[in-house]
Amino acid sequence: MSSTVQAADHAVNHSGPGADAMRLRGRQRLALLVLLTASFTLAVDFSILNVALPTIGADIGFSLDHLQWIATSFALCAAGFTLFFGRIADLFGRRHLFLLGMALLGVSSLVGGLAQEPVLMIIARVAQGLATAMVVPAALSLLTTSFPEGPQRNRALGLNGALMAAGFTTGAILGGVLTDLLSWRWAFFINVFVAVVVLLMAPFVLNESRPNERPRLDFAGAAAVTLGLLALVYGLTTAGETSWGNPLAWGSILAGFVFLVVFWEIEKRVAHPLVPVAILKRKSVAWGNIAGLLAFATETSLVFLLTLYLQKILGYSPLAAGLSFAVLGAGTVLGGIIGPKAIGKLGSRRAIVAGFLLQAAATIPLMFLGPDSRWILLLLVATFIGGIANLVAIVGYVVTSTSDLPDTEQGLATGLVTMSQQVGITMGIPIMSAIVTARINALGDTGPAAVLGGITTAIGVNALLCVLAAAAIALFLRAAKSDMVSA
Repeated sequence: MSSTVQAADHAVNHSGPGADAMRLRGRQRLALLVLLTASFTLAVDFSILNVALPTIGADIGFSLDHLQWIATSFALCAAGFTLFFGRIADLFGRRHLFLLGMALLGVSSLVGGLAQEPVLMIIARVAQGLATAMVVPAALSLLTTSFPEGPQRNRALGLNGALMAAGFTTGAILGGVLTDLLSWRWAFFINVFVAVVVLLMAPFVLNESRPNERPRLDFAGAAAVTLGLLALVYGLTTAGETSWGNPLAWGSILAGFVFLVVFWEIEKRVAHPLVPVAILKRKSVAWGNIAGLLAFATETSLVFLLTLYLQKILGYSPLAAGLSFAVLGAGTVLGGIIGPKAIGKLGSRRAIVAGFLLQAAATIPLMFLGPDSRWILLLLVATFIGGIANLVAIVGYVVTSTSDLPDTEQGLATGLVTMSQQVGITMGIPIMSAIVTARINALGDTGPAAVLGGITTAIGVNALLCVLAAAAIALFLRAAKSDMVSA
């Protein structure tokens, strides 16, 4: 990964008149390397165990109907506590929270790798989820406060977005390789090594940042938003694993919305709110995070649909299907490098719009995928272009959502960014899965032709969501100061 940072730095530092503004000093390079390493590792954790779940279940005694909790327990904590810990980072110190989260990641990963029974595995995954909720917003806010607003920050956020998006793809590939060649336990042990290296380096290259006066923590607001996110993510996950007709899924989603409404009312009344209402009313924060939610929902759910296509229609093995997305991973890395340059030319709002439109243009041809392997070339080309476009939109939304805010609110802003990312990842797959199922039921068949019809219908809806996202951002997101300057 350090070669990626160096290559990107070389490209930026020789790119023209703005190069001096984007050149990084030695300490900044090391800080960037530490933060990117942590972010990439945690992104890998979201998907690294998916392929290995049946093997893990057989090895430690998980029944099939409870196997999904290995993934669900992690996702619940990673999404449910991210806003809370983002604000904790603002109040009590971002570096302290980052180091605490990395230490928890190392310990929990060691426990997970050594686990011999289900309860210990779930405890380890819960702890990994909490570590993710601590580290991701803390790392992102350390990025935004370590680099001045403008080209340097845009470039750092571009690399961060590229490596996080690539991490999801890498996790699927790495999980299959480790399970086949070594053991699924190495998916945990790798984290231990990374955590130790980061903990040794971080204290020397990361600066602490916290306010001089610490306001009281809004415990009521923290409880309401955490319960709301937990219920919402649990409901979406349950719908994806069972069906949208499951009363538990709808009940959880409804409860989640009720808690979030309660949270909004609390924030309007308390003296020191967890999330000041004024921030949520900012169009750059609100619409920027909506763009992020849709960017992650569309791309991660498209990967799900194409995985179904590769395995159910073309007959690929899980490992071969995972390796097919290496091209997508390359596209996301390239998109993360291109994203800051696109923002410099177009402004963040127009970069988001352009990213979504190009992503839609790359997705539409996938509606015509056929039942034989000749279509794999179209899939590879389309996912490569779509990966570039998706990362341009992602970098644009992160820049938009964190710009023109004081350093004292960057943990909150990055907590919102991380929350929209994780909720988007959670909600995309259940929605697309429901569309596939509905189409198959409408065709009255469960054969390959009907499955392909369901997949291509859902791909069409995915492309439509990209177009609608572009239209909404173009209409409702006002140009930020950086946009107006670049224009």
